[in-house]
Amino acid sequence: MSTIPADLKYAASHEWIREEGDDIITIGVSDFAQQQLGDVVFVEVPEVGAEIVAGDPVAVVESVKAASDIYTPVTGTVVAVNESLEDAPEQVNEDPYENGWFFKVKMQDPGEIKDLMDAESYQDQCAED
Repeated sequence: MSTIPADLKYAASHEWIREEGDDIITIGVSDFAQQQLGDVVFVEVPEVGAEIVAGDPVAVVESVKAASDIYTPVTGTVVAVNESLEDAPEQVNEDPYENGWFFKVKMQDPGEIKDLMDAESYQDQCAED
């Protein structure tokens, strides 16, 4: 059974977001997604300062099974990346909601968050996947 924290929002493509304040959010992949991927061996994150558009692939995660794009659920500017994933990509498997985060974004339109799923809706989607 996947862990799905109630305080986060979720995209249909299995990314989660945490609101940090000042229109900044943190983005990572859900526990469900990391379980589907298997052992993560490499993560490529966007550059700090990159302008990203909701729905676009902006990062890559590679596992022993496959490589998968990570999509941004919001439009904005990348303000931080989790550099520790370069040397320790297994953090995505071990702790996807804390140490395994991918990047932080200063949102252009905070209203985009309303289009994301709450934990209950995301749990329903995972049950169907």
